Amino acid sequence: MSGDVIVTVTLNAALHVDYATGDLATEGINPVSRPSYRAGGRGVTVARVLRAFGHDVLAAGLAGGASGELIREDLAKSGVPTAFTLIRADSRRFFRFADPAGPVMRFGEPGPYITTEELGRFAADYRRLMSGAAAVVLCGSLPDGLPADTYGSLVTYAAEAGVPVILDAGGEELKHAVGHGPDLVVAETNSAEAGLGVLGAELIRLGAGAAAVAVGGLVRVVTPSGDWTARVEATDVAGADPAHPPARGALVAGLVPGQLLGWSWPDRLRHALALATGGAGAWTRVPGGPEDRDHVDLAAYERLLDAVRVEPAVR
Repeated sequence: MSGDVIVTVTLNAALHVDYATGDLATEGINPVSRPSYRAGGRGVTVARVLRAFGHDVLAAGLAGGASGELIREDLAKSGVPTAFTLIRADSRRFFRFADPAGPVMRFGEPGPYITTEELGRFAADYRRLMSGAAAVVLCGSLPDGLPADTYGSLVTYAAEAGVPVILDAGGEELKHAVGHGPDLVVAETNSAEAGLGVLGAELIRLGAGAAAVAVGGLVRVVTPSGDWTARVEATDVAGADPAHPPARGALVAGLVPGQLLGWSWPDRLRHALALATGGAGAWTRVPGGPEDRDHVDLAAYERLLDAVRVEPAVR
């Protein structure tokens, strides 16, 4: 272990812009409130949750333009240190228009185009950060201009520095990166429960040290030494909804401490699901939706620990 800071990497960071509206009309101008701004992107969410739970974190990645400046400012307000590599283009924005008595409308911009020069500067910054990292969490989609094997290279750089890697990705990014040997892969699937073990086993075969695969409110962990499933059973804890998928960013954040400290997998899953189901507050669950709290509800978290059922799974 090289250091004591958990580095999160968000290569496609976003700025959430939130407006309150009245009744929306198809003609004329609809008045809206002044906007509120919130830094987003899954790696940013992971950093927030870990910081709120008392861990030393550093949010890194790519950020640019006025949106990038607002992303850094918002994280500073939350007490999250940042080390974003600056890019020329504006970071993407999500817009949310919420009528208190009606529907919520969401709009999203594409991510910025990243040049070869910008990727080179980020790679140099990233390798410097690894000298002080206890772990690195690589999260989310890649913006235009980055090759599909970008995460694979970042996994390799971290491994060369002796830094454990938690990878949260999908699609082509995951396919290219898993062969580089991330310590833990977190993935989602639309498959039925039986398909979770199949995907997890395939990720292990391709090179992952362990795999946590989620579908709905169920998480299946596959490791070379055994498999487990975990879900939150019915609970009356305020703000917790076992029927709703756990907040992905909080789930990833919840798996990080156990990876570093060598907890048993049942303990890791209890911690992660208790955090992601309600202990971390109202973290983003819908793309384009704002995160509206920066604290961990310890009372809810402790009650939810008892509501998480973890069972050995048979392959």
